[in-house]
Amino acid sequence: MNANADIEMVRPSGLSALPPEFDSAVAWAAWLYYVDQLNQSDVAKVMNVSRASVVHYLQEARESGLVAVQVDHDAFARTLTSRRLMEKYGLRGAAVIPDLDPNDADRRIGEAAGRLLASMVDPGDTIGVAWGKTVLAAARSIPRLRHDRNLTVVQLSGSSIGTSDFSPEFCTSLMANRLGARCINLLAPAIVSTDELHDELMQEPMLVNQFRMIRAAGKVIFGIGDVGPESTYARAGISDAAALAGMIEKGALGVIIGRFIDAQGAPFATPLDGRTVGITLDELKAVPVRICAAGGARKMAAIRAGLGGGYATHFVTDMATANSLLE
Repeated sequence: MNANADIEMVRPSGLSALPPEFDSAVAWAAWLYYVDQLNQSDVAKVMNVSRASVVHYLQEARESGLVAVQVDHDAFARTLTSRRLMEKYGLRGAAVIPDLDPNDADRRIGEAAGRLLASMVDPGDTIGVAWGKTVLAAARSIPRLRHDRNLTVVQLSGSSIGTSDFSPEFCTSLMANRLGARCINLLAPAIVSTDELHDELMQEPMLVNQFRMIRAAGKVIFGIGDVGPESTYARAGISDAAALAGMIEKGALGVIIGRFIDAQGAPFATPLDGRTVGITLDELKAVPVRICAAGGARKMAAIRAGLGGGYATHFVTDMATANSLLE
């Protein structure tokens, strides 16, 4: 007598009539649980048996070979890589997505970062939003949340008239719309013409209140960019090519929310600092949860510097970037 027949002999008397497509209660329970994806309590209700009986059936399905559990080695490799990134860079969390089309990496990393952020949102949160391709992808694809969570989304740097990639106000408004949140755009240019004008603007009551909200953010999402000629920063036209080349020559390696960093991740002083309207790197580090989304060979040095500088608590990237960061 086979194992399934043994189970049939000892099955509870209340078991519902066995559907004709199944040759045993074990097969029926396995189908409901693994294929229809019912939980064990719901399987018990459908079959009219106890939950303990369902557990027994599912165990028999595995032992008899009716159900085989297959480990996704690629998924486990990404988990191991994530943990190694956390250990090396002092992160509280890391998510590594598979390598697919490198031309689509920014969108896919951004989508993963959006899912991570959505999973961490608490009622009453104030969320700071930066700019860039990955942040824009996160804003476009973040799962919608209920509109009763009393969320606020704030823009972390001043506005621009550049490309959609360099558009903090666009990223912020999209994110707020998806989350059903109040949207606070920063009503000032990203870069003003003089240090004196910057200081005067920062005394305006509206900007004082907006920066108070920025500093109250409990979570932020941002990217790390390079400063080469193809970078989002260069294409935004904030600084002319000659001035940018001069800063690079002196040691500027990457950019985070409009602020430059060097190879060690330390803030890199530039003539633009006193004219930049937005969160500073020290203020960024004061935010409790800082989700960084970045990847790609061109940005590798900048990403390594940014992670080494401690600007992120959580990091989202692709497998190729992760492996390079661990070398």
